[in-house]
Amino acid sequence: MIIKWNNGSDELPATELQGIPAAEYVRMSTEHQRYSTDNQAAAIRKYADERGFRIVRTYADEGRSGLTTGGRPALQKLFDDIDNDRADYRALLVYDVSRLGRWQDTDEAASHELRCRRAGISVHYCAEQFENDGSVGSSIIKTVKRAMAGEYSRELSVKVFAGQSNLIRLGFRQGGTAGFGLRRLLVDQHGVAKEQLEQGQQKSIATDRVILVPGPEAEVKIVREIYQLFVEGSKESDITNLLNSRHILTDLGRPWTRGTVHQLLTNEKYIGNNVWARTSFKLKNQHVSNPRESWVRADGVFTPIVDQELFDRAQAIITARAQHMSDEAMLEILREIFERNGMLSGLIIDEIEGAPSSSSYRTRFGGLLRAYALVGFSPDRDYRYIEINRNLRALHPTVVGEVLAGLRQAGGTVTQDPLTDILTINDEFTATIVIARCFHTSAGSLRWKLRLDTALKPDLTVAVRMDADNHEPHDYYLLPRLDMRTALLRLSEHNGLSLDAYRFDSLGCFYAMAARQPFPRAA
Repeated sequence: MIIKWNNGSDELPATELQGIPAAEYVRMSTEHQRYSTDNQAAAIRKYADERGFRIVRTYADEGRSGLTTGGRPALQKLFDDIDNDRADYRALLVYDVSRLGRWQDTDEAASHELRCRRAGISVHYCAEQFENDGSVGSSIIKTVKRAMAGEYSRELSVKVFAGQSNLIRLGFRQGGTAGFGLRRLLVDQHGVAKEQLEQGQQKSIATDRVILVPGPEAEVKIVREIYQLFVEGSKESDITNLLNSRHILTDLGRPWTRGTVHQLLTNEKYIGNNVWARTSFKLKNQHVSNPRESWVRADGVFTPIVDQELFDRAQAIITARAQHMSDEAMLEILREIFERNGMLSGLIIDEIEGAPSSSSYRTRFGGLLRAYALVGFSPDRDYRYIEINRNLRALHPTVVGEVLAGLRQAGGTVTQDPLTDILTINDEFTATIVIARCFHTSAGSLRWKLRLDTALKPDLTVAVRMDADNHEPHDYYLLPRLDMRTALLRLSEHNGLSLDAYRFDSLGCFYAMAARQPFPRAA
C-alpha cells in the first residue's frame, strides 16, 4: 500500500499549484501487465493534465484482487479518509471501471462511487470512452462495464478451477504438506524429477509441478505398521501411545494424537490417490465443504506406500463404528463433544475415543457443516484465525513502508522488489519482512509460528512478533539466513539464547545496519 503526497512529503506543498486537487487510485492484479500501476498512473496523469487536475495523493494496491475491499488496504484507507472528512481533494481519478473493483454485485460497485459523490468527490474513469457526468448514457455504460468486470472474474474463476482440476487429474499436487511417510518432489513440465522440496519450500518456476513420492524407508515402515496394527484390532489411542513411547514425531515435529493417527488412516494419498476440492472458497465467498461427488480426484497417480486391500480394511472398520448408530445417537455424541470443547472441528471429533469419526459424520449427514448446524454450532468461531490473518496481511504493507522509511532516514538506500517484496539494502544485503501471528495455547501461554522464506533466500529475515491481541508489534527478531537451520520456527515467550540473542524491542539496530559514515570518521 502506498499513500503519499505528490512531493514525497506528508504535508501539502507550500506553493499553491493551479488546478483542481485530485487523488488517484491504482490497483494492479496479476493477470495483465497492461494494468501495471505505472501504466495506470501515466494514463491518469495525462488525463489530469488535459482536464486541469493536480494530483495531491496516490492510493495504490499492488497484486490485489478486485473482488472485495478486504485485503486492499489502500482502498480501505481511501474510504476511511473520505468518511472521516480527511480528503483534501475534490476528485478521484481511476484508470477504468474495473480498477475500482470487479464486484460480483453491480449495486455494490455503484454504492462505492455514490459514497464518494456524497462526500463531494467526483469519480473520473480516465481510460474509458465515456464521460462520467451522471447522464443516462453514462449510467447505462457504467452498469454494463461493471457487469462485464464481475463476469470476467467469474469466468476467470471457472478457468482457474478447471486448470487446477486438470493438474490434479494429471497427478500433480496442489498445495499442502506431504504428510508423514511422504515427500514432495519437484518435477519439470515433462515430469522429469528436479529436486525434493523441504518443509516450507515452494516451486519458483510456473511450469514446474509437484508430486508425492515415498519418504524415508523408516517412515514408510511406520505408516504400514500403523495400518497393520489398526486392522488387527488396535485403537487409534493405542497406536498413539505406542508411537509416542518410541519418541516418534509427526511430519510437523509434534507428538502424535488420536486425531493425527486417524487422519493418517483415512487419507487416500497413502494408496496413491490425488484428491482435491473437498472444500472451496470461490470468488471470496463463504468457505464451504463440498459433497463427495464434487471432489476432484485421480486414482493411482502417486507411488502407494499402503496396500489397497489394507487401506480398504481400515476404512471398513472406521465406517462400521457408526453403522449401528441412529442419526440421533450420533448427533447426541456430537452435541456432547461440542458442549465439552465449546467448538467443533474434524480434528477435535477424531480425538474422541469411542465416538464416530469426522468422516462418518461427513458421510452420514452430507458434510461436517450440516452436522455442526444440527447440534447448534456455527463454524465461524472455528475460523477466527482467518480474520486475524486477513488483518495481518493488510498490515504488512504498512509495516514494510515504515521499515523503508526507517532505513532511508538512517541514511541507507533501499529498493523493494514489486513482486516478492524483498528489500535490497545499500546494494549489499537483502531482507524480507515477516509478520508472525500470536496465538494462545490451552494453558494460556503465547506462541508464534514463523515460516522463513527459503525460496527467496534473503540474507536477513525481519520477524515482527505481534502482541497477544494481534493489534501491535510485540518485539522483533533479526534472523540471519546463515544461522537458521529450519524453514519453520516455533517461538514461545522465552526461547533461550540460541534464538533470543536475535530479539530486539525495536528496529533501531536494523536501521543502524543501513547507516553510512564518511570514510575519515569510519577510520
